[in-house]
Amino acid sequence: MFTGLIKEVGTLVSTKTIAEGKRLRIYAPKLAADIAIDDSVSVNGVCQTAIAVDGNFFEMIAVHTTLEKTTLGDLKVNEPVNLELAVRASDRLGGHIVQGHVDITGVCTQIEDQNGSWLMAFSYEDKGTDGNITVEKGSVCVNGVSLTVINSKDTSFQVAIIPYTFEHTNFHQLTVGGLVNIEFDILGKYIQRLLQRDRKPYLGG
Repeated sequence: MFTGLIKEVGTLVSTKTIAEGKRLRIYAPKLAADIAIDDSVSVNGVCQTAIAVDGNFFEMIAVHTTLEKTTLGDLKVNEPVNLELAVRASDRLGGHIVQGHVDITGVCTQIEDQNGSWLMAFSYEDKGTDGNITVEKGSVCVNGVSLTVINSKDTSFQVAIIPYTFEHTNFHQLTVGGLVNIEFDILGKYIQRLLQRDRKPYLGG
């Protein structure tokens, strides 16, 4: 489990296509010392397992399903990635509960400078997937960052990015039309599923 509070912006330094998918090597001088083999690391919001650690670098394997359902397959060498280590039981939950299980990829449709803070908008396809919802002032995770939703709509939403978050994540390199990983609030997904189940007609004897 993660909190959506980014601890470092790392850099993808190499990628290698293998039978299982892609092996990615990431430069993370701040976090690498705290990463052990088999640790979970959120990479742009995708929960991955460290398979090797070497000085300021760690490596992971993104399997084919992950490459298809997230933006990891589109990463280019030297591209920045948002990183967070799994939360400890004793840690503060400063953001919200983030699993690192991306629900869908979305598109950035707006980036507006508002005197130092930033208004960003994202849209995503309606694929009929249960739980792909946002609510006003609720939580959403974009590229691994815990954010508060404003202007919630059926297949789009906006977020306000404070200067610190803008500068200390890869949001400052995001452009209109860029793809992002979106994970919807797990509590909202459970509630929606329960409500849908309750609407189904009773077919018992």
